[in-house]
Amino acid sequence: MSLPEPVSLCGNAQVTKQSRPFSTSWGPALLRHRRFAAASLLTLAATVSFAQDTSGKGPLEEILVTARSIEETLPVELARYGHDVEYVSADRVRAAGYVDVSTALQFEVPGLFVSPGSGPFDYVDVSLQGSRPGDVLWLVDGVRINNRIFNDTSPDTLPANMVERIEVLKGGESLFYGTQGVAGAINVVTRSFSDEPGGSVTMNYDGNDGYQVGGFARGAVGRHKFVVYSSKNEGDGYRQFAHYEPSATDRDRSYDVTNVGLKYGLDFTDSLRLDMLYHHTDATLDNNSATRTKRSYNDRDEDIVSAKLAYDASEQVQLLLKAYLHDWDTTYANIQNDAATGEEVVLYAPGTYWGFHDYGGSALVRIRPGGLVDYHVGYDYQNYKARDDVFPIAGETETVHAFFGEVRTAENAFEKVAAAAGARYNRGSGGKNATVWNVSSRYTFNHALYAEGVVATAFLLPSAEQLYYIGIDDYAGNPDLQPEESKNLNVSIGGNVRLNEAAIAWQLTGFARDIDNLIEVGDATDEFPNGRYQNLPGEVQVRGAEVAVAAPLGRSFRTSLSYTYSRSRAEGSDSQIARLPESYAKGSLQFTPAQLPMDASATANWVGNVYQSVGSFGRQNYGNYFTLNLAARYFVDAARRHRIGVNLQNVFDEEYATRLSSARFDDGSGSFIAERLGVPRTYGVSYTYEF
Repeated sequence: MSLPEPVSLCGNAQVTKQSRPFSTSWGPALLRHRRFAAASLLTLAATVSFAQDTSGKGPLEEILVTARSIEETLPVELARYGHDVEYVSADRVRAAGYVDVSTALQFEVPGLFVSPGSGPFDYVDVSLQGSRPGDVLWLVDGVRINNRIFNDTSPDTLPANMVERIEVLKGGESLFYGTQGVAGAINVVTRSFSDEPGGSVTMNYDGNDGYQVGGFARGAVGRHKFVVYSSKNEGDGYRQFAHYEPSATDRDRSYDVTNVGLKYGLDFTDSLRLDMLYHHTDATLDNNSATRTKRSYNDRDEDIVSAKLAYDASEQVQLLLKAYLHDWDTTYANIQNDAATGEEVVLYAPGTYWGFHDYGGSALVRIRPGGLVDYHVGYDYQNYKARDDVFPIAGETETVHAFFGEVRTAENAFEKVAAAAGARYNRGSGGKNATVWNVSSRYTFNHALYAEGVVATAFLLPSAEQLYYIGIDDYAGNPDLQPEESKNLNVSIGGNVRLNEAAIAWQLTGFARDIDNLIEVGDATDEFPNGRYQNLPGEVQVRGAEVAVAAPLGRSFRTSLSYTYSRSRAEGSDSQIARLPESYAKGSLQFTPAQLPMDASATANWVGNVYQSVGSFGRQNYGNYFTLNLAARYFVDAARRHRIGVNLQNVFDEEYATRLSSARFDDGSGSFIAERLGVPRTYGVSYTYEF
């Protein structure tokens, strides 16, 4: 990660380039793990000397150079006004050998807990600074891609090949991004336009019989700009559960994911630009269990389409109009073996549908009149329809209109302070209305110290399941539900400590979040004997802290460490919310010698206690695990166009569970805990040609 360094932000003012590195505060529980202690001590021992050149181009410069609209520069601007923003670059994703976005986030972003269910291209448990999974908004090029059939279902088909960068915004972000930005937002930015022709082709193979072939190309002809990217990821997977009953005959979780993306840009004039995106995914993803599974899978057909028209009316006024479509169609099949006879039992025939259609548009205007304040105003429209024949949900349509605005101090108004305040009004169908606000600020004491913070409210619209579930002999949906509401506080202090020509970058963050108007299944009634979703009294409370540090180690090494603690509780409970760790830590050591045709890195991930209630077994702890990944690249030629990469995941072959469930023994004698396993030790090799 980059160290703090001033960079121009669309004018004469400067914003500090943020580094969200990794912490040395590992804690006694972590040090008890011998393997981790050895790795961390090797890293920390080198922090006594620094001579790192910080003149290289960082993520903020890249965004400002390539951005074509005020939407693309929004995260940079939010960082200037006190929001905590992380970046993961395309080069970092590929240098570490990641094949999908989830794995990159798992190891690279402080404060973000990510636990893929069974390796790449699977659903993940995600928690941003102690949040529930459904409190995080996912986007691709600014288009919402969350599956709102179930709010906590994460995207699972985002390959590394499509990534230009990943932006992670922490804290309440509903002002500009809308529903589900309760704890923050993750925006995957696809390959960007370039006036210079170029691209690459990559081939990769891993020890779980997985391969990936992908590439991209981009260029321009006059005022026309083009990008095309594509990848094919296929793998047989690995042993998914710690124990299988004999009736389960499909035991490796396989995936087959194909992505194709096309981007077209047209500069009508220097001040009027059109950008269009088409992203298509075909995927077949196993969905196995520890008993009886013969064949169970989701077959996915997904399209993301967007068109953006950016107009710079003058130096004072910039406008963006955007339209989008997200079409997510999946068919499910679940074919089982009878435990007693072995005969085939079809629970869900191939072709059983579940999916959603989401389309809408927005308008955003930035006004900089030249005084002490600037303005952002906008409108957002969403039309969402979902149907699920597996978990029966009637096909219903929801529409949302939103108006929002923000007042900011102008970029050159004050030397040391930047502040912003805004509000958003959401009007949803069926009276699902919400008003949220956001106040943020950043104060730079000097080149070595800053303080920043955000106080905000946010909202979470009910999912389709919560609104329209129509299961038989089960709880019921409730179309009259109101959105959940939250209050958020993020406060940070940080800076850099200069040592000779280098610097140690650090940041300490405290965060708090209260969520009320909770949507839960209520008590049984005569009309709803199994209960019905209701807005219930009570709160979910989150309190926590995050500490991060990054430092150069000589001229060729950089290290970054982080530690996050979060206390996430339902009101009146002393127990951590299920599947959310109280403590987790990440670290990396990167070796980039200027004199050698290679680079290398080590990334580490430690997760503390994680609990989940498992039927009659009660509350179980499946946390306390540590994984270490190694990666290296060799540049074959002087121009560094040919690259050979190797990587090793889970170096110590740590066997750990990513989540738990209860399953029945084939003979009917009782139940056992089915542990879904994380990625075992896995090697990978790759070749890349860049042109």
